[in-house]
Amino acid sequence: MRTLSIISLAATSILLFSACDHKDICWDHTPSARTKVVFDWRNAPDANPASMELCMYPEDAPNHLSFNLEGRDGGYIDLPDNTYDAICVNNDDLDWAIYRNTADEDDFEVYTHDASELGAYSLLTTSIPRADGTENERMAATPGMAWSSRSDDITARHQEGENIITLYPEEIVCHYSVEIHDVENINSARGEIVDGTLSGMAEGYHHGSRKTSDTPVTMPFTLTVDSQGNALTGEFLTFGECDTLKAKHVLTVYLFLTDGSKWYYTFDVDKQVSEAPDPRHVHIVVSGLTLPKAIATDVLKPEVNDWQTEQVDLKM
Repeated sequence: MRTLSIISLAATSILLFSACDHKDICWDHTPSARTKVVFDWRNAPDANPASMELCMYPEDAPNHLSFNLEGRDGGYIDLPDNTYDAICVNNDDLDWAIYRNTADEDDFEVYTHDASELGAYSLLTTSIPRADGTENERMAATPGMAWSSRSDDITARHQEGENIITLYPEEIVCHYSVEIHDVENINSARGEIVDGTLSGMAEGYHHGSRKTSDTPVTMPFTLTVDSQGNALTGEFLTFGECDTLKAKHVLTVYLFLTDGSKWYYTFDVDKQVSEAPDPRHVHIVVSGLTLPKAIATDVLKPEVNDWQTEQVDLKM
């Protein structure tokens, strides 16, 4: 019996080790190509992202590969032999960013979350009046700095030496600035900043197809009160105009006066946005805004519910 037990134990051990050997034989030993990734910043020489993400979409595999590369210059990765499409994006300082359709290199999109309140007076965006014709646009936060690039038909092969991938990131956001000059009774405005919004902005940007989305949103920003210069000034980033959809661009300024009354002013700036000489650097200029003289009072009344409005015709 003792002999039979030893034989049985030996047989079991052989089966176990045979199973392990069989599993080893079934493992995938697809050759990997040592690949150098180079980010050439000739299209955005001043860019200085802390890190970049590289997404590689294989020609004959269902899932893409993602690599995080510290710094702006690139680095080394190992790629299974295949032909790839590549998209790179900066992945630092992206608390504002939401991604969707990342598995599709043609529809990979970045957009921003809802803007729940305005920055100067902390007004809920659901409670403020909207410019005519823009009421149904989502109130979306402005983006931060972003760069990306795409390159297709990249071949990675296991071979002596190294493969090299070069991508050319460029800035994908637009810089907008607003100046409202000749503001009468500017000292009636409460605080050092007031709120503004601009309608008809693109909701997001498609990294793969290299175009903006066709969903218009309204984006809030703040304007600084320049009491000495009688002006309101602000700047912010957007994705620019929608790719093909024509949306209405209305600038709206919201402010409290020192007596607690609430006012908002609308300006049709459609032409200034759509016909800007440089669509990536849009400068909106408004001249002539008269604020009411605040009623003298020792008590602020921020609880006043009714908004008072005025549509201002531009003086160019």
